[in-house]
Amino acid sequence: MRYMVVERFVHGPRPVYERAEREGRMLPEGLTYVDSWIDERLDRCFQLMETDDPSLFDAWIARWDDLAEFEVVPVLDSAEAAARALG
Repeated sequence: MRYMVVERFVHGPRPVYERAEREGRMLPEGLTYVDSWIDERLDRCFQLMETDDPSLFDAWIARWDDLAEFEVVPVLDSAEAAARALG
């Protein structure tokens, strides 16, 4: 399943980027990073991730929750959404 993670930087982006540079994404096994985008104000990061075990987000978020607040939203691609809506 795919998830859009909305990450709001608590102390700005710099501490997040510094930790990521030092320690990587620190993802638990089974949680896969796909891609990410940052808003123009550098306030929020939108990360597309995949996992069959959404409980893995708890371990990952615990490694970052001093620097960001997280919202994890299950998402469908457009074809999947159309199939559900029409069929």
